[in-house]
Amino acid sequence: MKFSSVNELGFIISLVLGILSFISLQVLEKLTGISIHLWATIAFSFVISIGQYILYFYITNNFIKKRIRLIYKNIYRTQKEVINRETNISAVEGQVEAWAKDTKSELEDLRERESFRREFIGNVSHELKTPIFNIQGYLLTLLDGALYDSNINEKYLQRANKSVERMIHIVQDLEQITKLEAKAIQVDLQKTDLVPIVREVLELLELKAKKKNITLSFKKEPIYPIYVECDTEKIKQVLVNLFVNAIKYGVDGGFVKIAFEDMDNRVLIEVKDNGVGIAEEHLPRLFERFYRVSKSRSRDDGGTGLGLSIVKHLIEAHGGLINVQSTPEVGSTFTFSLKRAK
Repeated sequence: MKFSSVNELGFIISLVLGILSFISLQVLEKLTGISIHLWATIAFSFVISIGQYILYFYITNNFIKKRIRLIYKNIYRTQKEVINRETNISAVEGQVEAWAKDTKSELEDLRERESFRREFIGNVSHELKTPIFNIQGYLLTLLDGALYDSNINEKYLQRANKSVERMIHIVQDLEQITKLEAKAIQVDLQKTDLVPIVREVLELLELKAKKKNITLSFKKEPIYPIYVECDTEKIKQVLVNLFVNAIKYGVDGGFVKIAFEDMDNRVLIEVKDNGVGIAEEHLPRLFERFYRVSKSRSRDDGGTGLGLSIVKHLIEAHGGLINVQSTPEVGSTFTFSLKRAK
């Protein structure tokens, strides 16, 4: 038999004791011959039942239930502490794993930065060392007596001046990149027609291209103005850098062509050549400062090795990206986009 609660069990026990008390009085009456009134027997049995129930209820609530409740609380608290410990351990493990990943990522980033810093310092030193040694050599020659030789002094001074100009270009380019990275140079975006800017660049570099027998042209002659939002001087600098690079690494009888493509709210600009091209492994680092596919060819051509890095920062300052596709002995294609002006 199952009881739904402790109180029901107490009631049943009290009732059984009351009945037993009633039966006991009846047996006692027969054994002793003492006459006990029926209602007195019932009342006595009833009092016994009530008293027993009250006693049972008191004992249960003040002793048994309290003890059980205390035991239950201890069990619950222990379980909770175990759960909390397990939860805390899991949380700590997750935090440690996250910390380890972050630390590993930070260490890798620091290693890359340190490697880049060493390479950058080495490149800057190498770029500046050549013109400085040249200047020193020319000056020492002049001091040794060539200063008074009219056939030598002017030529050496001109060469020294050329080396100084190279140093100035390197410093100016470095200063510009630093300002671009620090957002210290603001672009003045205005509604501008790209067509006359390109024509100006083509005319500016026409003689340089003819010396290498390279043709500069539009892929398709524009019929209408192409209006974009840009800083005229800075986009002109971008185009000059891209065309100069294409001329430097072009082939005899080659070409450099520029094309425009409509891309809804942007205009895609493409500068394509059929020059020597660039191997695929060099493309990811092509826009890094001082990075060269060949360690000597840009230096021989008088470049600072910073042109493409400047181009990248100028395009990003206009809210765009520049990409390159190239195949050795086939040519290269540089593409970037500008926001179309309304």
